[in-house]
Amino acid sequence: MNIDSAFNSGLQGFQKATETANQAASDIARAVGYNPEEPTLGQQENDNMMNQNTGSGELADLNKSIVEMRVAEHQAKASANVIQTADENLGTLLDVSV
Repeated sequence: MNIDSAFNSGLQGFQKATETANQAASDIARAVGYNPEEPTLGQQENDNMMNQNTGSGELADLNKSIVEMRVAEHQAKASANVIQTADENLGTLLDVSV
């Protein structure tokens, strides 16, 4: 049994989840028209952005990005569980062989 492969699989899954979450966050920020150079507050700005995004058909892209963010969250949790299980197995193997 090779524990390194379990650790590597968990780490690769976690890195992929991080990349997916970063891309989804970027897509969400772009879809809602967030510009860090011009921060705005207020319901009127939110209403204007929502009308603009809904009218241009970007609402579907926004929903897709939100779903991708949730998928990345679940992938990260699963990968963390893989890493934790590999760690526990390694600890068990060390206890037996000592």
